[in-house]
Amino acid sequence: MRYKSQSIAYWYFAVAMLLFVLQIAFGLLSAAKYLGPDPLLYILPFDVTKVIHTNLLIVWVLTGFMGATYWVVPEESRTELYSTRLAYWQLGLFVAMGVTAVIGYLFRYGTGNKLLEQPLPHKLTIVVVMLMFLFNVGMTIWRSKRFTTPELVLLIGLGCSALLYLPALLEFENYTVSIFYRWWTIHLWVEGVWVMIQGGFLAYLLIRLSGADREVMDKWLYVIVGLVFIAGILGTAHHYYWVGVPTYWLPIGGFFSALEPAALVAMAMYAYAAMRRSGLQHPNTLALHWTLGSAIFTLFGAGLLGFAHTFPDVNKWTHGTLITAMHGHAAFYGAYGMIVLAVISYALPAIQPGRPERGTSLGYWAFWTQLSGMFGMTLSFATAGIAQVYLERIMGLGYLDAQLKIQVHFLMLVATGILFASGVAMFVIDFFRYSPRFVVDDAARPTGGGVPLTATADRARA
Repeated sequence: MRYKSQSIAYWYFAVAMLLFVLQIAFGLLSAAKYLGPDPLLYILPFDVTKVIHTNLLIVWVLTGFMGATYWVVPEESRTELYSTRLAYWQLGLFVAMGVTAVIGYLFRYGTGNKLLEQPLPHKLTIVVVMLMFLFNVGMTIWRSKRFTTPELVLLIGLGCSALLYLPALLEFENYTVSIFYRWWTIHLWVEGVWVMIQGGFLAYLLIRLSGADREVMDKWLYVIVGLVFIAGILGTAHHYYWVGVPTYWLPIGGFFSALEPAALVAMAMYAYAAMRRSGLQHPNTLALHWTLGSAIFTLFGAGLLGFAHTFPDVNKWTHGTLITAMHGHAAFYGAYGMIVLAVISYALPAIQPGRPERGTSLGYWAFWTQLSGMFGMTLSFATAGIAQVYLERIMGLGYLDAQLKIQVHFLMLVATGILFASGVAMFVIDFFRYSPRFVVDDAARPTGGGVPLTATADRARA
């Protein structure tokens, strides 16, 4: 650990891990409800468990993003964090918001706006948290007078995430208008500015783990940012089926959605190019597994599977079916879940001195088990979704009749979900089984001229 204030990242990571476990638990409970009699029907019905599952996803990923940023920015800026006290207050406020929101969902206290069900007081709390976060990060960078491209992309992505949350504060009586503006937050987060955040973390990790040239990584980041802005913004319209908007949005959304995978292809190419250009491989191969895995699984889940069903002539059949769940699970996990786990895997050996730098055997088991489980879940949703589209939208069966006929696919979903949950449990156990000890590595600190004390440290760490 180069800087003492980086220790704050550990507590964000710890909270993210606990929320990750809770999210998976509610996800498994939701999947199990498809299989038959539900003894919890009047205590935890499906609509409640699903709301908690999807909202915990947003909360744990954002917590992970914040923690990872608090790890990355001091190293990139070569200075201590502006205010650790502010970072701790921010974490406490965010946790309080998350806990009270989940309790509220149990009692149907929410807006009913999918993925943005938080009541207005909770949304305002999120705004305050994001302002605290951006101020802390911005002041750290400003004070350092050192502004790298990964930092720039991270800051733009995080700042736009806060800005694009503002439509979520508005309430509309008209359902069509409400859904229209909801995608201004959800789509432009998950298929826009969050991709920039992922790109910033990916560049940071590849520079340190592969010894790749920083200038090359910077150029790839500019390509990704450009493609995100070109394709991501107008591609929002591929969500506009069945909500009453003018029909001209559909070809626009379909065409630009088809361009969105181009950014993801660039990201995968950029990860591969980094390894090809590698002059030095960092000993932390577990973090390298998660880093390259994130790029490749993003291309599969967000790119290939997204393109497979968002083109207008296909999307008119698949929109709102389990095909969407197929794409959503693989895309969220590959792009955002895996990149958070990659930064955690990179940072832990510096936070927990007893941990082997190359990673533990349990850590590798966690990687492959999660990957296998998520791939199996994706196939389960795909086969169930294809059958659902045929039965409901071609044969004309009712929703419940179709669900009974595809129930067998949910046996596979639950089985692979348990496999994935086992991988998550392994990762979390591995995370907590070593005690943190926040020791600053003075040998890794740069000198007054900003150059690390050793050539090895320069190649492997900066």
